[in-house]
Amino acid sequence: MKVLGFEGTAHTLGVGIIDDDFSVLADVKKVYSPAAGGIHPREAAQHMGENIKTALTEAIEKSKVSWKDIRLISFSQGPGMGPCLRTVATAARALALYHKIPLIGVNHCIAHIEVGRVFNKLTNPLTLYVSGANSQVIALSHGRYRVFGETLDVGLGNMLDKFGREVGLPHPAGPKIEALAKDGKKYLRLPYTVKGTDLSFSGLLTAAVNLVKKGERLEDVCFSLQETAFSMCAEVSERALAHLTNREVLLTGGVAANKRLAEMIQLMACEHDAAFAVPKGFTGDNGVMIAVLAKRMFEAGARMEIEDTVVLPKQRTDDVEVVW
Repeated sequence: MKVLGFEGTAHTLGVGIIDDDFSVLADVKKVYSPAAGGIHPREAAQHMGENIKTALTEAIEKSKVSWKDIRLISFSQGPGMGPCLRTVATAARALALYHKIPLIGVNHCIAHIEVGRVFNKLTNPLTLYVSGANSQVIALSHGRYRVFGETLDVGLGNMLDKFGREVGLPHPAGPKIEALAKDGKKYLRLPYTVKGTDLSFSGLLTAAVNLVKKGERLEDVCFSLQETAFSMCAEVSERALAHLTNREVLLTGGVAANKRLAEMIQLMACEHDAAFAVPKGFTGDNGVMIAVLAKRMFEAGARMEIEDTVVLPKQRTDDVEVVW
């Protein structure tokens, strides 16, 4: 069973193809990068529309499959930027109708979890999911991915990108901040806001920008920003792990590619005798994770009619019934 997956929630157009045992046959990405500022939804959607044919052709050629081999088409149904979601969903619907192939829309956040579960052979991990717009501590319980804690304002990735814009770093700022932080020589005191198992990054962002404006070394501010934000993530994850029975910890989402964050969460997991995993190569947005989740859903009996595939820009992780 070959599954085709389309990712299109923000800046990345992803096309992935997997086979029956979840082996990756193709993983193609076309990333929109704004000339200045953050992601503009209309421009990102236009980028996807202009590149989707090329990306699909490249994925088909890399996978060496034909359309008669593909048994399921899937796409990111939500959450995400409306124009981007609609562009990719329209393409997925058109292909499904033309080739008479079943179509399933999946939750983008859960896809980040499922690709980690499948590729790292995890049973039921506590998940720290950190991306641009999302920062959540999640655990599967009674048929849903329950959000144990989350950001109360801005996502971790967006906070890093906003800091980057304020200090003149190009988008995406996360990798540049990580590189600069390695040369940080001193920790500067910054707001540390944890409320139970919830997080707040807005005050941290404002204070870090003000330190740069006051003349502090950018390397020191980047180091302090990372250490503070990542410590907050580690604390809420540890609190959740202490309350739950999960013996596995999964770090996923775009910010999971940060080596310092992975180091801190792994140390926390080890202290609690919990296995730790990161879906290496698949932390960021990609079409493979969409295909992985769709395959699990389809094999568990999930089906969608075309009218069920409307995009859901504000869909939450805990809105979805887990039937697989």
